[in-house]
Amino acid sequence: MDNDEKLKIEERIVDMLKTVYDPEIPVNVYDLGLIYKIDLQENGDVSIDMTLTAPNCPAADFIMEDIRQKIESVEGVNSAQINLVFEPEWDKDMMSEEAKLELGFL
Repeated sequence: MDNDEKLKIEERIVDMLKTVYDPEIPVNVYDLGLIYKIDLQENGDVSIDMTLTAPNCPAADFIMEDIRQKIESVEGVNSAQINLVFEPEWDKDMMSEEAKLELGFL
């Protein structure tokens, strides 16, 4: 996989992440700033480090499984591993401007 192809796959991964929502917040997980790292390997395996807005989020399993299924449906992706991390701790400054506007922080 060359750099152009890798960038296209990563763009599709980001587009797919923007379709995943925390059930309690009307903003997608990408714009919320919950995705810390997307690591795409040459063989198409993807490792994603993500966090949650709160460590005790009741929808954690649902969100992670939704992300895994959607990422694995992306053309060029072989498999997806979702890693839940809490360092650094999430805060609202990690949100995109659009998310802040949507949630009334601007």
